[in-house]
Amino acid sequence: MALILTFLGKGGVGRTTIAIAAAKRLAGQGKRVLFATQDAGPAAGLLIGSALDAEASTLEPNLDAVQLQAAALLERSWEEIKKLEAQYLRTPFFKEVYGQELSVLPGMDGALMLNAIREYDASGKYDVIVFDGAGDQATLRLLGMPESLSWYTRRFRQVFANSDLGRTVSPFLQPIAAAVLNVSWSGDLFDQPATQQMNNLFDQGTAALADPNRVAAYLVTTPDEAAVVTAKYLWGAAQQAGVTVGGVIVNRAEDSSAILAQFEPLPVTSVSDQPIQSWQPLIEALPDFDQATQAPRPIAVNVAERKVSLFLPGFDRKQVKLTQYGPEITIEAGDQRRNIFLPPELSGKPVVGAKFQDGFLIISF
Repeated sequence: MALILTFLGKGGVGRTTIAIAAAKRLAGQGKRVLFATQDAGPAAGLLIGSALDAEASTLEPNLDAVQLQAAALLERSWEEIKKLEAQYLRTPFFKEVYGQELSVLPGMDGALMLNAIREYDASGKYDVIVFDGAGDQATLRLLGMPESLSWYTRRFRQVFANSDLGRTVSPFLQPIAAAVLNVSWSGDLFDQPATQQMNNLFDQGTAALADPNRVAAYLVTTPDEAAVVTAKYLWGAAQQAGVTVGGVIVNRAEDSSAILAQFEPLPVTSVSDQPIQSWQPLIEALPDFDQATQAPRPIAVNVAERKVSLFLPGFDRKQVKLTQYGPEITIEAGDQRRNIFLPPELSGKPVVGAKFQDGFLIISF
């Protein structure tokens, strides 16, 4: 399993340059690295010194690179869907539709790219995948997609099972589904081979997101005030999405002392602007990415004390909203909403108190 490393920050702060330098540094340490860029244009290839393609290719020892092109990913995924359809349906109906005919709908590219990263990770070929994404809320939503989809699955599954509609149609759906599908269908409609396979992928993605050894982000900023404010906002948004932020890289700065206090307790690293023809000074200035595991975790659950703590830097108490409508609790901060899946000891128990202290939202049950 690979570490998925990404970089967050305002446009124009040099995220792609930092990502390439990070990939080169990790490859130089003997790790097998894949640099995967979401940028469909030629800029990343120009920076890295080689044209990038939709298929991974080797740039230098231990370093491969790929340009995640949504249209090519859609065509590949469509063929996989048709294989699954042929496996589970007696009379497949997608077989007459070809991937080359399909266009990418809004929002579809994120899911396709996340699946591509998952496949590269599952291949076992890489120790690190450096993902050069948009570096904003879209990247955070992409990485947090498995947890979000997992919530939709388990929540609506229970709602449907408890509803009059679910109890009424289930006896009829099972024999109809059994007649259509190539499997013996009985019991829970949501607990069937294809659905269970999807749920397993969601669970794996959620577990990876919660582990800083598997997914970590670094903030990239310049001394510019707008860039710093954006980085601080993305720090809090990343924690809300469940992504561990390992540190801050201040680009185009000889001295980052004025910025240190704004990102405590994260380590802050200064790098000066370097020409891309000379990567080595930038590579040597980068932080030790293995230290991301020392950063504050997005969420901590203390069953013994009946408390849940969320680290939400960059927000104040007026920007954070806590609600409890169902068996889980929902936290809103900025433009991010997170449903907290509680352990059985706390699930369904009412919230008796909440306070915002030193960047932490501490919830008591």
